[in-house]
Amino acid sequence: MKIVINCDFGGFGLSETAFEMLLNQKGIEWEKVNTGKTFGFDSISYFHKGHAGDDKYYISDSDYYGDRTDKDLVEIVENLKDDANGNYSCLKVIEIPDDVNWYIAEYDGREHVAERHRTWS
Repeated sequence: MKIVINCDFGGFGLSETAFEMLLNQKGIEWEKVNTGKTFGFDSISYFHKGHAGDDKYYISDSDYYGDRTDKDLVEIVENLKDDANGNYSCLKVIEIPDDVNWYIAEYDGREHVAERHRTWS
């Protein structure tokens, strides 16, 4: 099984190019708006086509990479390599055996995949 993780402090995030590719592969018609905010990661917002600026139709990037095993997400990160990285992220595709009961653990945005096991207290 292939899983996309962030290997650096700061948190998971996709570049504009990677996010737009993901939306296209999902068949989502979109448009982007330059918000004019000063921080690079806040300067572009995405909306469903025909609804630019309407918060009801805002497209959050986090809605589309909740499943880190998503084949489209994995393919984009593998193909774009460093160009898939969003601000403060360093994305990597790792492989684990299919039968592992896993979860993503993180500290300050830096992630690793861990196997679930039983604990008692």
